[in-house]
Amino acid sequence: MYILGINAVFHESAACLIEDGRLIAAAEEERFNRRKHGKRALGHNVDELPWQAIGYCLAEAGISPAQVDAVGYSASPAAYRAADDEPMGGAGDDFFAAFDRIPRRLAERGFRCAPTWIEHHVAHAASAFFVSPFDEAAILVVDGRGEGDSAWLGHGRGRHLRPVDAVPLPASIGFLWELFAVFLGFGIYEAAKVMGLAAYGHPARFAAALERIAPPLPDGTFAIDDAITRFRSMRYYPPGADLTALSALVGVPPRDPDDSIGVAHRGLAAALQHHTDTLLGGLARRLHAATGARALCVAGGVGLNCVSNRKLLVDGPFDRLFVQPAAHDAGTALGAAYHIWHTALGRTERHPMTHAYLGPAYDDAEIEQRLKARGVPYRRSDDIAADVARLIAGGAVVGVFQGRMELGPRALGNRSLLADPRDPGVRDMLNRKVKHREYFRPFAPSVLEEEAGRWFAIERPTSATEYMLTTWPVRPEVRDRIPAVVHIDGSARVQVVRRAANPRFHAILTAFHRLTGVPVLLNTSFNDSEPIVCSPDDALNTFGKTRIDRLAMGGFIVGEAQATPAAGA
Repeated sequence: MYILGINAVFHESAACLIEDGRLIAAAEEERFNRRKHGKRALGHNVDELPWQAIGYCLAEAGISPAQVDAVGYSASPAAYRAADDEPMGGAGDDFFAAFDRIPRRLAERGFRCAPTWIEHHVAHAASAFFVSPFDEAAILVVDGRGEGDSAWLGHGRGRHLRPVDAVPLPASIGFLWELFAVFLGFGIYEAAKVMGLAAYGHPARFAAALERIAPPLPDGTFAIDDAITRFRSMRYYPPGADLTALSALVGVPPRDPDDSIGVAHRGLAAALQHHTDTLLGGLARRLHAATGARALCVAGGVGLNCVSNRKLLVDGPFDRLFVQPAAHDAGTALGAAYHIWHTALGRTERHPMTHAYLGPAYDDAEIEQRLKARGVPYRRSDDIAADVARLIAGGAVVGVFQGRMELGPRALGNRSLLADPRDPGVRDMLNRKVKHREYFRPFAPSVLEEEAGRWFAIERPTSATEYMLTTWPVRPEVRDRIPAVVHIDGSARVQVVRRAANPRFHAILTAFHRLTGVPVLLNTSFNDSEPIVCSPDDALNTFGKTRIDRLAMGGFIVGEAQATPAAGA
């Protein structure tokens, strides 16, 4: 049985395909169409489906649309109507008319089944629990919004999901981060910048303001002061642009993107992070009291906050944590498919997610054909892991393109830029010359699983560390050995690399360890103000326009010509 899951509401358009409960393929549309977030977040285009991601998933299984048994879509027009809510305030009837067009869109492409509508937060919950290693767990979904709520608290057991509580709109942690991102001079999608900046500031100055904006409630949930945030009138996009009330409360004007970042801006970011940790802690305690579960599954865009995830695991009431690597809206495509499999069809077979490498792969023949067509110098490597390690140890920044593309916003070794973490200057160089981003943005360390505990104080093991979804302190005795990946607060967003999950990347780390005594590499996404690269041509395009020294594609090193045999040899 084949089940296709789709997300196409607002942003992070994506598709996934499961076969008899096994996850066959999953990918985000932006990787194919090269448009960040897949499409514009508009109320009238929820029928703009991720056709290239869908096509990839079907091709990976070798099936046609007619062979798909069910299609899940991660939003419910009926739930929007029941909430008496139209996202984005001005969409009106166009919003629901776009939903009505989706069955026809699918039929025109050869699908024989009508879509099954699955509420957005239920899809998030399914995406986290049904692929987790837990038979029972509490489930916490926190994002900008679903149909009528901004957070969903529930309990998963076997094939069942049970709602426990919800936080109704306009209270929303996700919207709060979007609002502050814009107030601080960044884009609405740039919450990660705020998270990186927070470590440079102190929260005390603005702590009372955050309490006023989003006061915690005695039951563990929270409210919002809508007179300040204007979330009710904003609905979804863009954030209501009127920042007057927020500016008056904090005593700081909104930052122009061209202005320098000052002490107040760093303090606001720190206060937001600290208050978010407080609010999530309250939700976690409420959820634990209601479920008694020992394990926690997290999804929703706020689930990408690696600082909060660590605090939930270390300081919260749960012993174990699973964060689905595409915790943002792209992951609801997985949830839509698995909700049908387990809940609608009643199937009990569970297939836990053990890695995020679910996108397209290209073999050496395909790669070499593109290299020849593009006319770039390259050579075949006899030992690609050793060559990459040698180049990095010699000071090169190497783009790595290998195996199947990662699902989610983090590059995990298959579409990555790798550099030497021992070089204290490489971080600033990458931010300025390659990634073209702010000085305060940290870079993640990837570390061999076998060595992780010697370099990072990982207080509780969790698979979230494999997806760069938690931060951990760098052990003080080794901080000066890997300065390029140590954040200002002494932490790092660690990726633990298991041999079984990614033997190629593990081999590169092993080779670098043998050369240098350091089992760690600086790892950042292979892109430059664009979606992460997907195809060989994407990789070559980005390589050509950035200051990346070498490109390792499959079994080839790009940027080094094949040696010509000497005359008479």
